[in-house]
Order: sequence, then structure tokens, then C-alpha cells
Amino acid sequence: MATRNIRTLGDELLRKKSREVEEMTPRIKELIDDMFDTMYEADGVGLAAPQVGVLRRVIVIDVGGKKKAPICLINPVIELQEGSQITSEGCLSVPEISGKVERPDHVIVKGRDRNFKEITIEAKDLLAKALMHEMDHLDGIMFVDRMIEEDKPEKEEADKKGL
Repeated sequence: MATRNIRTLGDELLRKKSREVEEMTPRIKELIDDMFDTMYEADGVGLAAPQVGVLRRVIVIDVGGKKKAPICLINPVIELQEGSQITSEGCLSVPEISGKVERPDHVIVKGRDRNFKEITIEAKDLLAKALMHEMDHLDGIMFVDRMIEEDKPEKEEADKKGL
């Protein structure tokens, strides 16, 4: 297991759509392990494969802190999203910028776990937000694209920095 470099906004790869994982391979298992290591090292709560330069539909999340509630989802698909929460978000790929984003406060997501078995996750609040944030990365969407208007000054600051 190892940490990988986290790509930052401006890297064209972050704007591309990721491909589905067709089968579990040793390379995908290594990617998952490396993603967890990278996320924990960077003090993040989530990471998507494109953020480490791999265009595959893989995300890892741990909203409980280091190794308390790790979740790996492969080929995640939203089954239900409802409600609304407006909270501040940041991103390991957009350092030093945060802003308010509206996301559903309740989601149900289906996908596969690290053993490639089908799983369903029902999430609320922070976990729902993290799932939606990381799944956006799989489609080339960054949280700055979803920032609400009242956070314009922070968005303008991102523009000044070339983000």
C-alpha cells in the first residue's frame, strides 16, 4: 500500500468521465488500498479514483475518522435522493477553497464493495453529502461547479487562483 499524488483543479483528467470497473483485479484492489492510504494521509473524508489519476468508477469514504467507518464503492449508482442540506464543502483537489453546496440529505446508493459484491448504502447528512461529492468526481464534476450564489466571493477567489 502507498499514497498517491492528488490531482488538483486545472488538471484536465479531473473533468473526464470515469469508466466502470468490469471485474475485480489485483490492480483495482491495489488502487482501493492506495486510495484509503492517500485519503487518510491527507486528512480527507473521501476520495475518488480520478483524484489520483485513474479514470475508474471507484470511491472511498470514511466520515467516522481514520479507519473507523471505511466504505469502498465501485460503480456507484444513485437509487434515491431526497431532502436538502446546504453545508460548506472543501475538496482535496481544491486546496484552500471552500464554499456552500446544496446536496440531498438522504440518499440510497447501490454499487459493489471491495470484494465486488453488490451492496446498498442508505445515508443521511454527512455521509450522504460525501457520497454525492465523490460520485460527482466520477463524472468530472467538482464541488466549485455546484457552489451556491451566496458563496460568490469564495468562487471569485478560486477564479483568481486559476481554479
